[in-house]
Amino acid sequence: MRKIKASIFFSSFTLLVLTALVGCKATEESSVNKHLVDSPQAYNDVIKNAKAGDTIVLANGTWNDFEIVFTGKGTKLKPITLTAETKGKVILSGNSNLRLAGEYLVVSGLVFKDGFTPSSEVISFRRNKEDLAFHSRVTEVVIDNYSNPDRFESDYWVGIYGKYNRFDHNHLVGKRNKGVTVAVRLTTEDSQENHHRIDHNYFGPRPMFGSNGGETLRIGTSHHSLTNSFTVVENNYFDRCNGEVEIVSVKSGKNRIANNTFFESRGTLTLRHGNGNVIENNVFFGNGVDHTGGIRVINRDQVIRNNYLEGLTGYRFGSGLTVMNGVPNSPINRYHQVANATIEGNTLINVEHVHLAAGSDAERSAAPIDSRVSNNLIFNENNQAPFSVFDDISGIEFSGNVSNKLNKNKIKSGISEQNLELIRAENGLLYPTKSLNNVGITRDIQPIQKNQTGPSWYNKTEPEVAFASGKTTVVSASGNALYQAIEAAQSGDVLVLEDGTYSIEKIIKLSKTLSIKAKNKHKVFIDFGRSTLFEINNGGSLSIDGVLVSGSNSADYSGNTFVRTAKWGMYKNYRFAMKNSVIKDLNVNHSFHFFNSGSRAFAQSIDIANNVFENITGDIFRLNKEMDDLGIYNAEYVNITNNTFTNVEGTLVNLYRGGSDESTFGPHLLLENNVVNNVGNGKRNKTKSALMLHGVQVTNIHRNTFTDSALINVEHTVGEPVTSITNNKLSKSSKPKVVELRVDGPHTAEIKNNNIR
Repeated sequence: MRKIKASIFFSSFTLLVLTALVGCKATEESSVNKHLVDSPQAYNDVIKNAKAGDTIVLANGTWNDFEIVFTGKGTKLKPITLTAETKGKVILSGNSNLRLAGEYLVVSGLVFKDGFTPSSEVISFRRNKEDLAFHSRVTEVVIDNYSNPDRFESDYWVGIYGKYNRFDHNHLVGKRNKGVTVAVRLTTEDSQENHHRIDHNYFGPRPMFGSNGGETLRIGTSHHSLTNSFTVVENNYFDRCNGEVEIVSVKSGKNRIANNTFFESRGTLTLRHGNGNVIENNVFFGNGVDHTGGIRVINRDQVIRNNYLEGLTGYRFGSGLTVMNGVPNSPINRYHQVANATIEGNTLINVEHVHLAAGSDAERSAAPIDSRVSNNLIFNENNQAPFSVFDDISGIEFSGNVSNKLNKNKIKSGISEQNLELIRAENGLLYPTKSLNNVGITRDIQPIQKNQTGPSWYNKTEPEVAFASGKTTVVSASGNALYQAIEAAQSGDVLVLEDGTYSIEKIIKLSKTLSIKAKNKHKVFIDFGRSTLFEINNGGSLSIDGVLVSGSNSADYSGNTFVRTAKWGMYKNYRFAMKNSVIKDLNVNHSFHFFNSGSRAFAQSIDIANNVFENITGDIFRLNKEMDDLGIYNAEYVNITNNTFTNVEGTLVNLYRGGSDESTFGPHLLLENNVVNNVGNGKRNKTKSALMLHGVQVTNIHRNTFTDSALINVEHTVGEPVTSITNNKLSKSSKPKVVELRVDGPHTAEIKNNNIR
């Protein structure tokens, strides 16, 4: 018995000693392999000798203008790691960026904000063209509004090169300048057939860009589009990614895009170039938001299966499902014919448009061939068939599809109409209450949720400050009091003006979201002594309600304005609203305008309602500064409703979008229920028009009364503009003029029920 006890004691003692020794060794190795650095120089000293298993820790704080070069050769079991002392507490600001090259490298926990990259990429999986990253990972990294202030200076936020790299659980939000958010680059053989994985990322709101170059994710380019990439994009959340018509642009072959959620994102997942891609188990929630789309199909051997699309309003190249026409013997950068496409087992609910043989024209004349649309479920509550057919679709075989009762369905076979009822399942998706034998999506889909993506330690905030979301301050009747209140206000605040006169002798430069409201409508009188009253700068948005404005005390110069944007170079979108107000006597000199946009300024929305405008020597809205014909324009939505305009020498709206690019949705103009008296007849109005609309994509002019006014002048350019001019009264005014500048034949506008006399 004693022997046994002794043996047990000895063994236990030995174990304790050995454990202690091993623990000491492990602690020693850990302390050797982990390097906390607090300056760029300290980092550079450590990285030169980094070896497999090392961890380099950046000390908490703000690292300004730090261009990180992270190189080394780790192993699968012992990667070299670059991380933050505390995730989210290491801020890379100013002109900072990160380049990683080598093997088995891991980066985590960093935040890029308050600046922009000095190079072409914020994060690059290469040091230079020859030195790439392989088997490396970037995880839990944030890039937050890290945009070049020159809106049209292009860069990528992430460029992925090399092979077998992973980009996961990252947070990317607010890219405002030109260029793809994340780009997979196939520029050399070492970056082709790369087998990258892009997963569990939060692609936060990307604002409307108003030009080509606003994609959120792109895989390849047209130059290498016949090369396979084998990139997997899965379990990502695309939240209001509104940069342009292509949210995801696939320009290579053999990629798999699976189980991603697209939430209220304008545009489509586009198979732009490349063959043999698989698009499956993705979920699109449009919620009726304008221009929300689904999947656009081009090229050969594409598979689109088991995807769920609901509440999508997009049309043409941005529709819920688009199958394109191609170019015969297409060059590599144009549209290759759709061939051998398989579109099966998808569910389309309240999808307004499915466009087949889309883009058909003299160039794109190759209709789809050898393709199948089978076992899909189509359900529209309004019973309207979503299909538009633009060319021969005999090369698309329809079979086994089921829909509810649809009016004017152009697909005559292969769709069985049934009485259907839907119910929302626990996964948040709608399914028929009765079994349809493998029609539509399967029940095992689990849509990726927003909170399952990105780093858990970084908040997903709203992209813009809403009007009237802050505190309310009452302002006494004096110009100085109003100026001081505006200076002291926080973004989202409301200033309520007491009755009286507000004479302001300074230009108010606005870089916050602000609402100015009369306590009692038309009891607040505002005048100003400078060439403008409000100048909207980056970060600024303005709402005005219930005031009286006069320009009679303004400086006696030509070209004055009531509101203008910064004259050049805004990179943050703005909003402007005015209602229930009177604007008069902008006439101390000629060309006194109400609103004047600068170049490279972009209004997300302009909303003008229930106002009176009178005695103005210039234009009401000058939104015509992008004259370089590159597809750029000054405003996305211009809504003018229930106003009266009297004695305006210039145009009511001068809105210009030039060029041949088809990557955007706007501009949009709504002019409804307005009274227009003696507008556009001034001798300095070079357009000779009350409305001058060039390249506007959506125009609705309804139920207005025009008297003694110049013509409505609409010039159609690129795409398939939608113009409706209906139920207006025109007395002693020119009849509307619509011309097609790029397409032969008569114009496509709807002009009807107008009373012209």
